[in-house]
Amino acid sequence: MMNQAVQKNTLYVGGLAEEVNEAILHAAFIPFGEIKDVKTPLDQATQKHRSFGFVTFLEREDASAAMDNMDGAELYGRVLTVNYALPERIKGGEQGWAAQPIWADADTWFERQQQEEEMQRLQAEHQATMRAAEELHRKKLAEEQEGEKEDDPENRDDPMARAEAEVLTEQN
Repeated sequence: MMNQAVQKNTLYVGGLAEEVNEAILHAAFIPFGEIKDVKTPLDQATQKHRSFGFVTFLEREDASAAMDNMDGAELYGRVLTVNYALPERIKGGEQGWAAQPIWADADTWFERQQQEEEMQRLQAEHQATMRAAEELHRKKLAEEQEGEKEDDPENRDDPMARAEAEVLTEQN
């Protein structure tokens, strides 16, 4: 991810009414273009959003159009403040708090870390299972091919099989 002063395709949307959820926020901004992500960070104590959210568009132009049209617009009787979100990462990209999104508090950060670790663990397990399955498949194929060379009388008439057999006997 490039470090700019602002992320030109992510918008900060402030002044949200309590009823507004991610689906409503998505619906309010989708007319401007394809949306990649909508977040309304929750207050851990109340489990309600803290009257702001983030909308990330696929295209910067769409984000720009949405900002121009929605800043100062009303949603559920509240006037919205819409501008570019601050970057999620501070220059240098060092891990720890500096690399966390600006709205992350300790609880959501910890939950995200746990989810991330769980995902990585599941992916690692999945990859290990896939590798084991591939390995088993390769062994089976190799055994079948070995078996064919020894058992299959038709192989003796196959010039490639004969050549292979001659090379093998020469090597031994």
